[in-house]
Amino acid sequence: MPDILLTRTEGHVGVCTLNRPDVLNALSVELMDQLVAALEGFDNNPDIHVMVIAGSEKVFAAGADIADMAKASVVEMMERNNLARWLRIKAVRKPIIAAVSGYALGGGCELAMHCDMIIASESAKFGQPEINIGVMPGAGGTQRLTRAIGKFKAMEVILNGRFLSAQEAFDAGLVTRVVAKEQFFSEAMRLAHQIAQRPPIALKLAKEAILKADEMSLSEGLEYERKLFYSLFATEDQKEGMEAFLQKRKAEFKGK
Repeated sequence: MPDILLTRTEGHVGVCTLNRPDVLNALSVELMDQLVAALEGFDNNPDIHVMVIAGSEKVFAAGADIADMAKASVVEMMERNNLARWLRIKAVRKPIIAAVSGYALGGGCELAMHCDMIIASESAKFGQPEINIGVMPGAGGTQRLTRAIGKFKAMEVILNGRFLSAQEAFDAGLVTRVVAKEQFFSEAMRLAHQIAQRPPIALKLAKEAILKADEMSLSEGLEYERKLFYSLFATEDQKEGMEAFLQKRKAEFKGK
């Protein structure tokens, strides 16, 4: 049997590729377990600064594996606590880029939204069609999509199961960049390698501060930002970055 998750490293970039083409990369419990473990492994690896999650040109992920839950009761779903895996993805401190082509639906859309940037091919389709099978998003879709595109558009997408095209998603603020289908992965990797050249500790703290913007008032967020900003003056990378700037040379960051 082929591996359902392919992982590799390229320089300071860790790559996870979903590999269940026969079921459109449905996010089974086994696949999610492997993905979470891989992301946490990259997060704990000092040589990895940025991560990329990708599917195929045809599909990113078409949702959860319905066979895993079709017959489940409320108690069974609560005891399985499968949704706790998503909190572990949220806890990853390093930047994650989603390389999306084709369908990103249900859990696939939620997985893309758990990432920090989304590079979408022009063929990408985003949606939360859970309403069509008698449920609703459960891994953050109602919250993250609403924050990304606003209440009124999120209502239509979630309540009516409508898909957003790549261009609609970009125009609504859900997607970082739209590129030609044959370039979606290479563009995601290009961006990952660019970001991986930045100081690793500052990357993690900047991501942390941006994510807090959804959870804090402006005054609380500004105070939180200031504390993280000041803390970076304890790093060797801050000294190196500023000295390199003054000396008009390229900085050599070491993550210290």
